[in-house]
Amino acid sequence: MNSLFPNQKTVFYLPDAEIEYYPDFIDTQTATEFFEKLKNEIPWQQDNITVFGQTHPQPRLTALFGNDGKTYSYSNIVMHPHKWNPLLMHLKHRIEEICSENFTTVLLNFYRDGKDSNGWHADNEKELGQNPIIASISFGAERIFHLQHNTHKEVKQKIILEHGSLLLMKGTTQHFWKHQIPKTTKPIGPRINLTFRIIK
Repeated sequence: MNSLFPNQKTVFYLPDAEIEYYPDFIDTQTATEFFEKLKNEIPWQQDNITVFGQTHPQPRLTALFGNDGKTYSYSNIVMHPHKWNPLLMHLKHRIEEICSENFTTVLLNFYRDGKDSNGWHADNEKELGQNPIIASISFGAERIFHLQHNTHKEVKQKIILEHGSLLLMKGTTQHFWKHQIPKTTKPIGPRINLTFRIIK
């Protein structure tokens, strides 16, 4: 449900983490328009990923946009960015107004249904620098975002990522925490997630 106060935020007070959540960052009608535009206009791709020596198609579609042709690598996948389009540039500027950063890159994920997922990981690739800020906008079906502390495994958090919401992860979060979007057997619609980041 949209709040009466746009950009109202929830701060999660977790050890070794700085996490803020804006449930109504983009109003529902606009978020739905953006979802359709992204679904239909982004050049989605499906890369192979190798986990424990087994290679299989990544369980979601992805795309990369960014400045100056800077590649981004994770899980032995090297992605080459497309040039910013007007919608992604608009969203980049909206986020930058809130967090006073200058994002260079956005990685987009398209979860087609509940079988698509993103396993446990941290956004700690060396090209992201020391304490990376990750800004994540969600469109479409709600999915549950799981967080777990690396050394204190019992310290966990779940956040429901709503349509039009923004999640900011800052400070030492990526050094001390892992996160995932697990598979679900529930019938669930598609979701598009945009993760803005700064490649040094």
